[in-house]
Amino acid sequence: MSIASNHDNAPRPLVSDSGARATVGLEYMTYEDLEDFGKQLDEIRQRMLDSLGQEDADYIRGIVKAQSTLETVGRALMFLPFIPPAWLAGVAALSVSKILDNMEIGHNVMHGQYDWMNDPQLNSKMYEWDNVSPSANWQYTHNYIHHTYTNIRGLDRDIGYGLLRIDPDQKWHPAYLGNPLYAVVLMFVFQWGVLVHDLDLDRLQTGEATWAEVKERNSGTLRKVRRQLLKDYVLFPALTGPFFASTMAGNATANVARNVWAFAIIFCGHFPADVESFSEESAENESRGQWYLRQLLGSANITGSKLFHIMSGNLSYQIEHHLFPDIPSRRYPEIADEVRALCERYDLRYNTGPLPRQLGSVAKKIVKYALPNGFWDRLRGGTPEPAPVAYDEPGRAAA
Repeated sequence: MSIASNHDNAPRPLVSDSGARATVGLEYMTYEDLEDFGKQLDEIRQRMLDSLGQEDADYIRGIVKAQSTLETVGRALMFLPFIPPAWLAGVAALSVSKILDNMEIGHNVMHGQYDWMNDPQLNSKMYEWDNVSPSANWQYTHNYIHHTYTNIRGLDRDIGYGLLRIDPDQKWHPAYLGNPLYAVVLMFVFQWGVLVHDLDLDRLQTGEATWAEVKERNSGTLRKVRRQLLKDYVLFPALTGPFFASTMAGNATANVARNVWAFAIIFCGHFPADVESFSEESAENESRGQWYLRQLLGSANITGSKLFHIMSGNLSYQIEHHLFPDIPSRRYPEIADEVRALCERYDLRYNTGPLPRQLGSVAKKIVKYALPNGFWDRLRGGTPEPAPVAYDEPGRAAA
């Protein structure tokens, strides 16, 4: 997002920093436009905060109750593996329970969306989710790193999760030939991918942290992993006695279902076609309006039904979530109408579409960037796009 440094009122193009990938379809915004853009979004945020009340509290408590009920029912039905429909219903109920726990409850509670309720069970500093990654680790890498440095290359570690090449500005390395395979594996073991990502081990390789510092920050990780493994693969299966194996298989299936769903929603909110990335230099000394604009251009939404949005943790409104991460997610649908109107006013792209389309565009990028920039153009006999200035990712050696 490049904006000239002089302060006259001439319009400046807003582009991603690789000149070859300038944001297509955007009109021009003046500094005054950007300031007004930021003020209007600030007003929306403050209005939402001022209106929080009983309906919001009732909503999240209702979701918590539904999640708890589904988990209880799901685990109870695991006692009936000799009735296949009952066992399958139990696996489905437990899967939905885990999805709700991670997406609509855990993710949003840990963002502090319900801290105003003063409810210890819904406090961002006290909540622990059904996931192998400790909440404190996740909050650091996600709430702080990702939401502060959204799509800034070299700072936002969520770009490819240190595993995938998902952006042409990432320096190509032969290891990326496995991009599609890595993505499929990551999809099925996503909670473990998040765990490794949150360990922050790449800071050891870059020299940004010592082993003692990394060990201290991850002091609770092994304990959390042990707790999760014992719960799903020892304790609850043991409670079903002779049905130990079938219960363990059901729990594993529910975990995989949650992993696949979370992967799909998160990747569709961050990596579809036309989502922009930015250099560190372009984001220096950002105004409030520029920060909001970076969040808008670096995110994408997914259309769907009300139930779909609940099951996604309302991360189907990823744009609104990145603009207002501490606003209760149930408010995102009403906020979206105002955000979209602002985008139309300034002729800004509002990236949204159905799940199959967004997921398909993510898959195309994963395949495309498994190979060096321009490979597919040369294969088709065309002219390769100019190569962007590549950057070295933290923890990955340069090619």
